[in-house]
Amino acid sequence: MGNYADVVTIGESMVLFQPYNGGGIKYAPLLSKSVGGAESNLAFGLSRLGKKVRWISRVGSDPFGELILSTIAGEGIDVSHTEKDPHEPTALYFKEATTPGDPSVYYYRRNSAASQFAREHIKPEWFEQAGHLHVTGITPALGEHTVEFMKEAMKQARAQGLTVSFDPNLRRKLWDDHTAREVLLELIPLCDIFLPGLEEAEFLLGEQSSVAHGAEFLEMGPSIVAMKLGEEGSIGFTKNGYYEEEPYKVKQVVDTVGAGDAYAAGFLSALLEEKNFLNEEKSAEILPKALKRANVTGALATQFHGDWEGAPTLQEVNQLMNDQQAVTR
Repeated sequence: MGNYADVVTIGESMVLFQPYNGGGIKYAPLLSKSVGGAESNLAFGLSRLGKKVRWISRVGSDPFGELILSTIAGEGIDVSHTEKDPHEPTALYFKEATTPGDPSVYYYRRNSAASQFAREHIKPEWFEQAGHLHVTGITPALGEHTVEFMKEAMKQARAQGLTVSFDPNLRRKLWDDHTAREVLLELIPLCDIFLPGLEEAEFLLGEQSSVAHGAEFLEMGPSIVAMKLGEEGSIGFTKNGYYEEEPYKVKQVVDTVGAGDAYAAGFLSALLEEKNFLNEEKSAEILPKALKRANVTGALATQFHGDWEGAPTLQEVNQLMNDQQAVTR
């Protein structure tokens, strides 16, 4: 038997290359390498917040796969269920910041090892001795069989007694809008906690108030919906009503990539401190704290160029939550 995991997460991580001294890729003489992927970003964030995490994926039998496994394991995350594919490569992506605002991202992930995920890869031991499963809308977009794979994984985790959270993490470069909308809406009823951003909510349900979005998402099946509102903070919904939490202010934004994953890590870490957080009264009671922590971890992630390197420890988060002035660290 493996070790207990507070959270299991399944998805693809890639090796990220970006110009060492910033700027564009075209004439950059040196690129630095690191690891990025929504689910591993979340795993890093949760691990630093004191949670035990099991990360499940497929990587190529190549140096890039080795780099990903050693980096993730080095942060205290269980990678023992991740498979090495002898035929398909590890995915890569490149990031450059040539204009102010969000960087440009170029993916080289088609036919990667993780894009081959199919229902038959799912094993009951993935979810044994575990409390919670977190998935994103990126994995179903990766390959031919990944939609069915994701649905089945969510159903199996629930059947084995785990609670499930789902972040749509919309990536329009990976699939067409019609397919994305259809699949993401089909996955919402399979989760207990749904974590969209405001733009994703509008993409899925059209333009309306965030309160109307929240009510509509709850009707689809989740018990808790937490919606990121960017600079406006965030808003959480349970069957008992909704709660708005002010943003955590930072002086300047360096890079927003990974901020949503950091937000999810903060939110889940607070929920998981309570035993039956899906109980209606319990969830309404814990929501303000979870949103506040999520706003802090999400904001801090915008202060670093990496996808997860700036993830704070629980001690740092508590210090910042008690000490509300803006930080520039």
